[in-house]
Amino acid sequence: MAEAEAVSDRLGATADMPGHLDTRHLLRRLVGLALLVAIVVIAISSIPGLGEVRHRISQADPLLVALIPLLKLGSCLSNIVAFRDVFCRRTGWRFSYKLGMAEQATNVLLPTGGAGGLALGAWALRQGGMSTEHIARRSVAFFVLTSIPNFACIALLGPLLLADAFSDRAPVVPTAVFCGLVWTAAMLLFLLPRFLGRIHIDPGKRSIGARLRRGAVVLGRGLGDTGQLFRDRRWRAILGALGYLAFDIAAMVTAFAATGGVPKLVPLIFAYTIGQLGGIIPIPGGIGGTDGGLIGATVLYGSPLSQATAAVLLYRIFQLGVPAILGTIAFVQLRVTLRRSKAPAIECGSLAEA
Repeated sequence: MAEAEAVSDRLGATADMPGHLDTRHLLRRLVGLALLVAIVVIAISSIPGLGEVRHRISQADPLLVALIPLLKLGSCLSNIVAFRDVFCRRTGWRFSYKLGMAEQATNVLLPTGGAGGLALGAWALRQGGMSTEHIARRSVAFFVLTSIPNFACIALLGPLLLADAFSDRAPVVPTAVFCGLVWTAAMLLFLLPRFLGRIHIDPGKRSIGARLRRGAVVLGRGLGDTGQLFRDRRWRAILGALGYLAFDIAAMVTAFAATGGVPKLVPLIFAYTIGQLGGIIPIPGGIGGTDGGLIGATVLYGSPLSQATAAVLLYRIFQLGVPAILGTIAFVQLRVTLRRSKAPAIECGSLAEA
């Protein structure tokens, strides 16, 4: 109890929260996202030339449509499993759910290209006494771990598509380019820790160069932590990262099945992984970027335009809605937890010494 009070006195239950992570701000973003989705729905229902898209959505199999949010929930929960194992295995599942789901809502609602969720997680974990360096290292490890399955899909499926292993000729140039980029990135991630580990840092210096060197060292250590997760056989973290991607792919495949049938699976999965890159554009929920990327990629790899548009829009409603709604509720609960109870934060803090 005394330790909890000491941490609370030192950090405060809700001090130093970034202004853009305020509860009212997120709620306004949630309302704005809902209005934007409503505008898109109205546009689709009224713009001439989209009759086939409207027909596919209106005739979608209701049972398959109902399955999409359940699969997306599975993706969100898998992310939380990985998050807990990477950051704070000693915390309870309830606290991990609140923090992990709140992070996913922040990524959907804030136009920061995914950085908003990391900022929220860093703030919440810092409230428990976890060191800034530890948070930064584990943030790198978590980001890389959850990105590896996406990279693996491109790296492994791309050569098979180029070899025409599935009797369906894929576009050669984009497939080869993305494969090349992923394999190059994999080599860099493998080599970087060895180079960055040689950088000397002076803790007393505050210059821009010194800060960049410290950042590079933390990046290298975070990449090393990712490798350690595999060497230590941290199956919850690994399976959580795999489930995060697998359930999300299953949600989009189900959207295609609901709107006219599933195209050839391997080209569709490859198109999904490269289409999601549109979410890098820093706009709320990746609306426009992700949608355009997914539609363009799935059409490029063999899906009819009308079905690709209908399926992606149906999938995106739930991909955005499930984490946005559940995550906003979890965020409010997280604020209350950190204000009233020090135990979860203390447990998270103890991981810093583990």
